[in-house]
Amino acid sequence: MTDDIMQCEDMISPGISACVGCNVELTLRLCMRALGPETVVAIPPGCMGGVGVVGWGATTGARIPVFFPLLDNTASMLAGIKLHYERQGRDVNTVAFAGDGATVDAGFQALSGAAERGDNVLYICYDNEGYMNTGFQRSGSTSRGSWTSTTPVGPNTGGKTQHKKDFPMIMAMHDLPYVATASPAYPRDLVRKVRRAAEVQEGLTYLHVLNPCPNGWGFPADASIEMSRLSVLTRFHPLFEVVDGDFTINRDIRDPRPLADYVGAMKKYRHLKAPDIEEMQAEVNRRWRRLKSLAENSGSENCGE
Repeated sequence: MTDDIMQCEDMISPGISACVGCNVELTLRLCMRALGPETVVAIPPGCMGGVGVVGWGATTGARIPVFFPLLDNTASMLAGIKLHYERQGRDVNTVAFAGDGATVDAGFQALSGAAERGDNVLYICYDNEGYMNTGFQRSGSTSRGSWTSTTPVGPNTGGKTQHKKDFPMIMAMHDLPYVATASPAYPRDLVRKVRRAAEVQEGLTYLHVLNPCPNGWGFPADASIEMSRLSVLTRFHPLFEVVDGDFTINRDIRDPRPLADYVGAMKKYRHLKAPDIEEMQAEVNRRWRRLKSLAENSGSENCGE
């Protein structure tokens, strides 16, 4: 895995309700292992309820304080908790673990406010491209062309018509001290970024982790990590970080896999025709060129894992 992470104990043990092949559960456990026992985590309503972290999970366990607030006050509540511990002379990690579509839709205003205030909170967004806890409904994080229960496919409809909201870039434009993307398929990179974000002493930090969902997206549960890896190798989900405004690409995919390899592996895209996939590919290429330009203008060195 990575350095000492395999020797670390789980800070949270999700319950038996977890979906088979759930990358969100894996991401949560890796992040909490990386942060250690001096951590307070808030998990607002979302897909994590389905993996049994919240009260109804039959075998749920936690060695750290876990709160279940409303999405809109998650960051501000954690900022208050951080201040409370500081007054006691203790330095703790305050972490929000939230996702589904709510982070990029309903939660955006609150998250933008936390960025403006400079709340010293690490916000980890597990992006599964929809509202999974309500049966895979469309959100701003849903990619173009996806079938969802609220963007069905039929004679006159072809799934979602808008492109996926580029939320990591939106957060980077808030001039945060640290913004990064990560994937459970690259655990060393994920763990390093969680620990790097936790080192920031002032201001909000943000980590965006794409987590393919076997049930919602329609692929075999044992292919979860492969789907995560393909999202990176096709440049659909590039791995990068922004430190004080300077962009660095962590894996420079010089010979990318065609996006058709990624799209063709999932049922939610099964209805797409070649021109639809070509349009998606063009959008992926455009965003990659923008990211490359930002990294080059930052003067940073690209680095592999």
